[in-house]
Amino acid sequence: MPLQAGVRLGPYEIVAPLGAGGMGEVYRAKDTRLGREVAVKVLPQHLSASAEVRTRFEREARTVSGLNHPNICTLFDVGREGGTDYLVMELVEGETLAQRLARGALPPAEVLRLGAQVADALDRAHRAGVIHRDLKPGNVMLTRSGAKLMDFGLARATGMAGPAGASGATVAALTQSPTVAQPLTAEGTIVGTFQYMSPEQLEGREADARSDLWALGCVLYEMATGTRAFEGRSQASLITAIMGSEPRAVSEIAPLMPQGLDRIVRACLAKDPDERVQTAHDVKLRLRDLAEGVSQAGAPAPAVARGAAHGRWPWAIALLAALVAAVLALLPRERALPRAVQLSLVAPEGAAFPPFASTLAISPDGRTVAYVAADSSREFDVWVQPLEASTPVRLMHAQRLPVLFWAPDSRALGIVDPAHDELLKVSTSGGSPVSLCAAGNARGGSWSRRGVIVFAPSVSGPLYRVSAGGGQPVQCSWPDSSRHESGHRYPCFLPDGRHFLYLSLPPGPDGYDVWVGSLGSRTARKLMTAGSAPTYARPGWLLFRRAGNVMAQRFDARALALRGDPVVLGEAPPLTDIDAEPIASASDDGRLVMIDARTPDTRLVWLGRDGSLGVPLSLPAGQWGPPRLSPDGRFAAETNGPDLWRVDLGRSVAVRLTSNAGANSNPAWSPDGTRIAFRTTRTGSEEVMVMNADGSGSPQLVPTTADLFKHPVEWSSRGLLVSSINRETFRDVWLVPSTGAPVPLFRSRFGEDMPAVSPDGRWIAYLSDEAGHDDVYLESFPVLGHKVRVSTDGASRVWWVPGSDELRYRTASGAEMVAVTLTPRGGDVEVGAPRVVLRFPPEVLGIDLARDGQRVLACVPASGAQARSIRVILGWTALVKR
Repeated sequence: MPLQAGVRLGPYEIVAPLGAGGMGEVYRAKDTRLGREVAVKVLPQHLSASAEVRTRFEREARTVSGLNHPNICTLFDVGREGGTDYLVMELVEGETLAQRLARGALPPAEVLRLGAQVADALDRAHRAGVIHRDLKPGNVMLTRSGAKLMDFGLARATGMAGPAGASGATVAALTQSPTVAQPLTAEGTIVGTFQYMSPEQLEGREADARSDLWALGCVLYEMATGTRAFEGRSQASLITAIMGSEPRAVSEIAPLMPQGLDRIVRACLAKDPDERVQTAHDVKLRLRDLAEGVSQAGAPAPAVARGAAHGRWPWAIALLAALVAAVLALLPRERALPRAVQLSLVAPEGAAFPPFASTLAISPDGRTVAYVAADSSREFDVWVQPLEASTPVRLMHAQRLPVLFWAPDSRALGIVDPAHDELLKVSTSGGSPVSLCAAGNARGGSWSRRGVIVFAPSVSGPLYRVSAGGGQPVQCSWPDSSRHESGHRYPCFLPDGRHFLYLSLPPGPDGYDVWVGSLGSRTARKLMTAGSAPTYARPGWLLFRRAGNVMAQRFDARALALRGDPVVLGEAPPLTDIDAEPIASASDDGRLVMIDARTPDTRLVWLGRDGSLGVPLSLPAGQWGPPRLSPDGRFAAETNGPDLWRVDLGRSVAVRLTSNAGANSNPAWSPDGTRIAFRTTRTGSEEVMVMNADGSGSPQLVPTTADLFKHPVEWSSRGLLVSSINRETFRDVWLVPSTGAPVPLFRSRFGEDMPAVSPDGRWIAYLSDEAGHDDVYLESFPVLGHKVRVSTDGASRVWWVPGSDELRYRTASGAEMVAVTLTPRGGDVEVGAPRVVLRFPPEVLGIDLARDGQRVLACVPASGAQARSIRVILGWTALVKR
């Protein structure tokens, strides 16, 4: 809380508050030793606990203390009182340049005099090796003696330039400016302040002295004209202006300004730092020369436009401009930024983005991002965020994860609501959703300019088409049994509104086959193989996943042919358990949205009986995966990055079990806890191996099937249960006995997964999507044939509780653990009513249930881990030209 008058910090007595910013609160104070008034800047107590922030605060002190100049605020002292760190600075009386500019532009002589003083202050700092990084009118104080430059070192301390991003894309400033008292962040908005940041800072490159000169050019422009050099209705449009446009000449807006000021401002605002004026000393000398000219000759005559004396020329110029505008309106609207600029979109307060790319989409006109966000109950809301507005708009609520795609006019969304098995049309301007037809657990949709929607209504099977006005869906793709196709997914219309791209399941060794289909035709042509469904992006690109990267490749939509070689744009977001979903969404004007590629650090924690988070295990933060508890509950088998680890839960000690070039995951314990089966790619292909749980000896290959994406799920007394993907039957379950050949347990046209054998060995529980989404089923075991459906609202994992009559499963949303009582009735079993036994906090990721049915070990984001965000990339095609 703010310091009260009379509080003492060492010898300094607080008098009154002066202001606050992201890195400190400033107070008027009295030096009781010398009897002078000073400014005391304190680090807020809610930040002082951070060693990193305190280090930054001390860095500012060292920076400012080395700068002794009449136009730089002087640092007198630095200290710490109790838990409060503080700086003591010269008390500068006056007003900020920003306050003065609120009354309008400055006279020419004042612009030149004050501008030269600021340039002189920068020159002194740059010679000392100090870059300001946050020069703007709010950081310039106007006093009786002239300008005083404030807050050196703050921009460096708070990372205002952002990190240098992957693939050369800019990660723009993600935190509030440290010298702005009012917060600039609104929920659901892109955050940051950009008006005075140079192009190289917006790109995420390291700022140098020339970046300060860019900001100086912006400040000079604003002093002279009373308007900012670059404006925009939103951060996105503002950054577009900075990166791709030039401001109007100073002399056009302020004719009384000397024309030489135009040349100085243009030299400061060159986009390329190498083409920019190179030193503040040069700017100071040129401003002083102009100031002498103004004082000797008085105010300059207004500039007269060339040819203005000839009456016909203005009309001719206006006509030419109108013709050029008309021609430009007919050209494609691809955003031609010289460099790609990346922003971050954060979720509304109390919500979080799911990791799925199919739950977000940017409108074709590039003005609005639609996304799904999970609330605290792990249910979902559909939001739209206009990039020109400060707050998102909630469109509808969905109990289960919906799929989104835009209408071609950017005025409505197509939304598949799996909780109600409907394909909906929802206007972004409000109103009730309109049901178009039935749709189950959909895998993608696309809306053509001809008013046709093509969608995948379920996880397997063909694509269907329906009118955007609603009606009876009609099949429009035909899975080919000769190619062992189990289904088609993620259609994407091409510009002609007749042809569309889609992919087929299951994948082959190199990925998914991508096909070109056509309305009204049963034939399709293979286009390529990729790691995800492709996204078509104007003016002629396909974006897709391959080998962990986002790829772009030229595509001729008329000839339906690829051109050239694919280009790597950057690191792809982590894979999810929704197979083949597209990696990004693109607008017609060169904007791209995708899930952030970062994988946040995680920790392991035991949950309380009420689902509350306990104290995390004292393991270093890492990318810990879902835990698998040993039969005796003493250990957990874990993935951390590409390797497999064994964690001693009692001592919080982790031992690495694998260290090879491949990825190792999906551990499963043997019934006696002495061995671990796991999935590996160390051989170059996907295989199942078994190793000793203590890490001794060499792993042994498990003979499985030729299916794809094999991974062990559970180890029963009868053998290892392995899940796989087959080209014809999709998700299958196999039993691999200790001797003999693998035996298929579930190999139907539906997707079956996550098997678990009952403690008495008479039943096997598993997930199946035969009802359109994954639910829990029971089958007699080892002889199959008697099937009972357990859940009806979806499930994602299943456990037996030994010594009880309970079966438990985690709901599809992941929000709850549900228990059902199973009562034997002869050779049958009666399933009791489901009851919720545990509700998980929103941050809980993967879990495992201990054999006693009482304890749950969970994987949660590490303390301080950043929440998942959406990347918005402006001018993404510049990444191709890098």
